Amino acid sequence: MFDRYQGGEQAVLVHVNFITESAREDLEELKLLVSSAGVEAVGVVTGARNAPDARLFVGSGKAEEIASLVKAMHADVVIFNHALTPSQERNLERIFECRVIDRTGLILDIFAQRARTHEGKLQVELAQLRHISTRLIRGWTHLERQKGGIGLRGPGETQLETDRRLLRERIKHILKRLEKVEKQREQGRRSRKRAEIPTLALVGYTNAGKSTLFNKITQSAVYAADQLFATLDPTLRKFDLGDIGPVIFADTVGFIRHLPHDLVAAFKATLTETRDADLLVHVIDAADERQAENRQQVNAVLEEIDALEIPQLLVFNKLDLLEGVSPRIEYNEEGVPERVWVSAATGAGLELLEQVLRERLAPKMVETLLCLPPAEGKLRGALYQLQCVQREQVQDNGDMLLSVRLPFIEWQKLKKHYAEKLDVFSSAAEHQ
Repeated sequence: MFDRYQGGEQAVLVHVNFITESAREDLEELKLLVSSAGVEAVGVVTGARNAPDARLFVGSGKAEEIASLVKAMHADVVIFNHALTPSQERNLERIFECRVIDRTGLILDIFAQRARTHEGKLQVELAQLRHISTRLIRGWTHLERQKGGIGLRGPGETQLETDRRLLRERIKHILKRLEKVEKQREQGRRSRKRAEIPTLALVGYTNAGKSTLFNKITQSAVYAADQLFATLDPTLRKFDLGDIGPVIFADTVGFIRHLPHDLVAAFKATLTETRDADLLVHVIDAADERQAENRQQVNAVLEEIDALEIPQLLVFNKLDLLEGVSPRIEYNEEGVPERVWVSAATGAGLELLEQVLRERLAPKMVETLLCLPPAEGKLRGALYQLQCVQREQVQDNGDMLLSVRLPFIEWQKLKKHYAEKLDVFSSAAEHQ
């Protein structure tokens, strides 16, 4: 049902420069996408237009030029670095006499190759079904042939109507299954919130090095490669952040400019991990000359999923590809760490990143004085077991004055066990 690359196919790439910024795409990014899909680019055709041609997108002259190149290079497919309408695809296929794929179809195909989990496969299939539902007429010669024969004469469904009905039923079925997955994810998020475990979501442009950073910090073995959309399925890992306590790291799918809306909608359950995070760790490829533009694209997707208001920490990665730049922390005017420069590949600066994460999550720490009577040796032992005692002073009457600093979650657990005692001991400490 879907356009699937089998690897080794040869493609002619088409890239058009438009005057308006919103319609522009990046040719180098198209080449990376094509490479990630396992297709060999045998030719590139570029052009410039004020606006797309309604019938052929590129105009008749340019279409003939592409058709000649397709025949000369024996290409199997023509890939446009733009979104095409179904009618434009059909018209171009008649001229080129081969398959035509637009940017959305290409990204969907890469996602189809990368999906590993049951949920990921369902999300990709949903996005593909929504995409091809407008392109059903393509490739069929019998669509308007009505069912006939004895017992079946009279008004009936055309093949096109049948296919559309089957698509609608399949989409409904997938949505129901994804709804179950979303409920399971929501239960996991609720239990983490009850436990007051902070969640950090790694976000960023595709191929910025999120998975490599994730693996280094959490000592995991998530698949990481120098290609677009190497990570598709979200991965959660618990990580101990010193005196902050346990935190959850979420490695998410990379973003890209003009990410197809079908994909954003299909990956809603995955992207919710980003929307519910306490802190977004925005990983940026410091060696990419388009880093500023890529940041804008990431923020545009975050805005689309209502996650732009969540605090961000900018992590400039791939310092090993830059000369004369060393790991460092940059603070804003309020003295809050805002940017960290690291290299996930070599591990340089990762201790600075952990330091910054502790600083950014520090407001969730509790610092207080407790005055414990000699009889409260059990509570004193529990505090020492949590390694949260900063200083201890024994008073003349035998009372123990303890200065403690511990994660809010651990403080809440202590309050459950020792009820009102902690309030009494805190109040007693104030009068010392």
